[in-house]
Amino acid sequence: MEMKKILLILSLVLGGCLTDITAQSLSLQECIDKALEHNHSLSSAKLKLEQTGFDMKSYKANFYPKINLLATDFYSTAQGDITIAGGHLPIYNYVESAGAFVPNVTTNADGSYRLNQYADFPSQTMKWKLQNFFVGGISLMEPVYSGGKITTAYEMSKLGVNMARENIRLTESEVIVKTCEAYYQAVEAKELGDVAHAYEAMLTELKKNVEGAFRHGMSTRNDVMKVQVKQNEAALSIQKADNGYHLALMNLCHIIGMPLDSEIETVSPTASGQGTGDSTLVHLPFKGNMATDHEEAISLRPEHAILSDKTELARQKVKLTKSDYLPNVMVGASYFYANGGELAGKRLMADGSASVGVAVKVPVELFGGTANKVRSARAAYQIAQLEQQDIDERMQLELSQCQNLCAEHQTELDLCDVALRQATENMHLSKQQYEVGLETLSDYLEAQAMWQKCSADLVRARCQLHLAQVKLLKASGQLR
Repeated sequence: MEMKKILLILSLVLGGCLTDITAQSLSLQECIDKALEHNHSLSSAKLKLEQTGFDMKSYKANFYPKINLLATDFYSTAQGDITIAGGHLPIYNYVESAGAFVPNVTTNADGSYRLNQYADFPSQTMKWKLQNFFVGGISLMEPVYSGGKITTAYEMSKLGVNMARENIRLTESEVIVKTCEAYYQAVEAKELGDVAHAYEAMLTELKKNVEGAFRHGMSTRNDVMKVQVKQNEAALSIQKADNGYHLALMNLCHIIGMPLDSEIETVSPTASGQGTGDSTLVHLPFKGNMATDHEEAISLRPEHAILSDKTELARQKVKLTKSDYLPNVMVGASYFYANGGELAGKRLMADGSASVGVAVKVPVELFGGTANKVRSARAAYQIAQLEQQDIDERMQLELSQCQNLCAEHQTELDLCDVALRQATENMHLSKQQYEVGLETLSDYLEAQAMWQKCSADLVRARCQLHLAQVKLLKASGQLR
């Protein structure tokens, strides 16, 4: 009967059944969903993806012709006149020997000439006005060759989109890990409180028995005080656990975007029967099976993808810099129409014109400015390659550490599970021997304290194992 009571206490402690019916129960997955929805860094990362998408479309537009429309209409009161001075006009006669018309003039000895026949040309004065003047037209420019600048810029913009997309994955995985840490911290504090309550309940029952024995002269005052001391320690443990749980819930509320004083309750994801260790990975969004090869696992991480795109971006920057001293060829066409102005009472301009052309620009390098820019871009590319190699090695080291921690926490959980079973059996036997006088009260109290310690160790080991599994998922690129 006593063993059944103990197992009942264990199921309450490790199963997370002592819940506040007035509080809102939130599972780990629900907290993750709320955190992903609330997180400002993630919202910023999504806006960054949207921004880079617009940038890519703007760079893609450089492949197409640029069309410009021009329309100008203005009115001016400017006006004036143009005077053409009059004079004598020579008369031309046809000379058969010359076969052409020649002026009828006599040349003097000094080279001047005298008109033999002429006609008078009177002076002319013509008035002009601007008044309403309109000019409109359309022009089209199409790049034929730009040294690869347009293509390279477009490829770089696509890399920017990929980096922004991978940054969302990275931010999501960081939010998940942070939420899991806060959630398991709350779960651990809650279950430690349950262990403390169960321990305190056992001490309360023991105290009643010891006080009854003391009243009948079968126990000493010292025995009563020993139990009271342990009860005080249990009460302090309960207070610490309750305070820790309250603070852990406030931290969780902060992460998932709820008011800090919200009434919520965690749903323990760590309980598994009566205490057997369960090494199954927690049910979180991840991609398929765990990769066994380190390089394959690292290639799945968003950090690796971002670094790869960053390295490729540096390589494209070399090509973009080279394009500065390569020829540029453009073709263009335009049509303009002008209407306005008045000269001598007639419209001055009322017609359109079309034109086509080719523009070629060939930069001439004299002092090595562009060449040095290319060398600088190549150096930046080499630096990016070295940085990627270094961080990839660090990620492999992190993955190995996470794998080792998972194995260590699994072993710790198995040992704690065995230790708790042994402590439970030892406490049961110690009580039986205490009741028949074969064991002292101090020994029985020690057995109870050992049970309390083993129960708390099992709670911590389970939370640590599940958190280590979450971090392993992130280190292997499986989260999101």
